[in-house]
Amino acid sequence: MHTFMANALRLIPALLLVLLTCAPSGAAEYKDIVRDWTSVQPPEAPAVQAVSVAHATTALLILDIEELTCNAERRPRCLETVPRIADLMRRAREAHMPVLYSITPKGTRETILPAVAPRHGDPVVQASVDKFLNTPLETLLEDLHVSTVIVTGTAAHGAVLNTATGAAQRGLQVILPVDGLSAESLFIEQAAVWLLHTGPATAKRVTLTRTADIAVQ
Repeated sequence: MHTFMANALRLIPALLLVLLTCAPSGAAEYKDIVRDWTSVQPPEAPAVQAVSVAHATTALLILDIEELTCNAERRPRCLETVPRIADLMRRAREAHMPVLYSITPKGTRETILPAVAPRHGDPVVQASVDKFLNTPLETLLEDLHVSTVIVTGTAAHGAVLNTATGAAQRGLQVILPVDGLSAESLFIEQAAVWLLHTGPATAKRVTLTRTADIAVQ
């Protein structure tokens, strides 16, 4: 019996080696989104279309286009959108469409960039990424009898994504000009647009367009 136990004990290291060699490597087989990052093929670009909106039931939202968020150091891509947003704002005002603004928690009405600055009486709400959260934005839109919002601004993955989603969840139609939003990179902008284009709360309520393709009636 003693000899048997001794021989068995000698076999344990060999058995462990065999088990370790034959066992599947968890690290080799386990996959996650980071390990698979380079294997993903991006989807085809979504279609954009020309749209026509009624000035009496539509509002233009200009989100966080201010000194702290839209500058050459932090977000130079934002500056490229400002002239396009400004032109859309001009056409909205000419048609007497309401224009509403948002600012970040650190911003003020005065820090909104001059090219898109609010007029006296234009509503400005202040919040983090969801401009409906703890602000009167929903009430303001209801009082204006708005059923459609045109969402522009920065950041695409912050204020634009969250506020457009919030609008859709409240039953509003969302017009999203893809050249009127910005982030730190093209990838982030594309990701935000794709999420709004395909998201469960937004897919049926978001229409993708470009600022120049919005006709205001």
